Amino acid sequence: MAKVDDAELLEVVGRMVRISSPSKPYFTRGVQLTKLDIVRYFLAVAPGALRGILDRPVVLKRFVNGAEAEPFYQKRAPSDLPEWMRTVTLSFPSGRTAEEVVVDDAAGLAWIVNLGCMELHPHPVCTGDLDHPDELRVDLDPQPGVVWTDVRAVAMEVKALLDELGLVAWPKTSGSRGIHINVRIEPRWSFIEVRRAALALARAVERRCSLASSKWWKEERHGVFLDYNQNAKDRTTCSAYSVRPLPDARVSTPLRWDEVMTCDPADFTVLTMPNRFANIGDPHAAMNEHADVLDALLEMAARDEAEGIDDAPWPPHFRKIEGEPARVQPSRSRTSAVKKATKKKVTKAEGEDVDPAAAPVAKKGRRQSTMPLIVIAQSSDKAAAEAGLERWKEKHPEAAALLAPDDVLVDRMRGSAYVWYRIRVNLRHVPEASRPTQGVPDPDDDPTRAWSDLQEQPS
Repeated sequence: MAKVDDAELLEVVGRMVRISSPSKPYFTRGVQLTKLDIVRYFLAVAPGALRGILDRPVVLKRFVNGAEAEPFYQKRAPSDLPEWMRTVTLSFPSGRTAEEVVVDDAAGLAWIVNLGCMELHPHPVCTGDLDHPDELRVDLDPQPGVVWTDVRAVAMEVKALLDELGLVAWPKTSGSRGIHINVRIEPRWSFIEVRRAALALARAVERRCSLASSKWWKEERHGVFLDYNQNAKDRTTCSAYSVRPLPDARVSTPLRWDEVMTCDPADFTVLTMPNRFANIGDPHAAMNEHADVLDALLEMAARDEAEGIDDAPWPPHFRKIEGEPARVQPSRSRTSAVKKATKKKVTKAEGEDVDPAAAPVAKKGRRQSTMPLIVIAQSSDKAAAEAGLERWKEKHPEAAALLAPDDVLVDRMRGSAYVWYRIRVNLRHVPEASRPTQGVPDPDDDPTRAWSDLQEQPS
């Protein structure tokens, strides 16, 4: 290892990789880790980390100022790509294309980590066939307040169903609060078909397990959400051995199934993972030896359709798909009663008074809430928004005591140049007469307001 200016040169599989600002702090609030520490971690677990990204286009999620600052996503390969790094042209649902980075060895892994890529986000395709995924991804996303025990229970239910269907499943911690379960598949099906299979799986698990939810809209979810849309084209999840931006530098860790019900995700960190990897190896070492088929899941999807169960919403940036329901939050859709009211016409003959008891005609375009949701706080600072929620609970203790864990909705809102947080509360479990009314959010920092006010000004 040679020092060049403020950089370190590492020799990795015969290549020289420049690590800029090696002493730059990446974690300070819990463990103390520098950029070079993170690079060395990935090199220690390189065979496992490469298994999830090798020969795949990778979205660069860059934590250029460490884990405690906001990252940004970079789809296009940097202009200063080393001559030994590959790219591949990937098309997006929008119709645009980009040259994305492909990692072939540990040197390439070290190079992207130097860019701040602690979370590795590969697409579920290999460069030889970019239109047919070779992996089905089951993302178990616990809703606010859901405990780890429930996440593990849903994971075991997923395994039971996949076992029945003859599919080999590979679990790992998400590195945060959830669990990812991946299934290697033959690259025979399109993204639409793979997503369709994932949706059928999510709905089947929901029917079998009361803790599971397949509902897309946050206000309808409960328990553990099976995010089927992670299988849509251009969606990625962090792969095995990724480092998550939590104070303890937690790692997304491959597990054996006999570990799922006893493990604690807090045990798997940048500091502990190299020893685990050296002692037991990679629990997913045989993953690429299995390539399953989706026939059984697609048959389940066909049965759902035959029974009148429609498609579910797609991510917002996708074009409208045939058979997809209205892509609008339930709380923003009109109730059936309002729809009937808009169709009902109140008429009168000449000289006749209108019955004052007749139902009024709802104004066209007015949105009526189907759920008692109120906005509590909105801020670019998540901690400030959460503090606002606590103040609201102190102000309304009776209502707060009746909230279920998944009645608190924390939305991470993303704009072209900003990220902000909105916290809403669903008052469905609070008696109507006791429900607090919508007040001014505290704090009330909405970065879209200036744009909205501008749009409303007369031209």
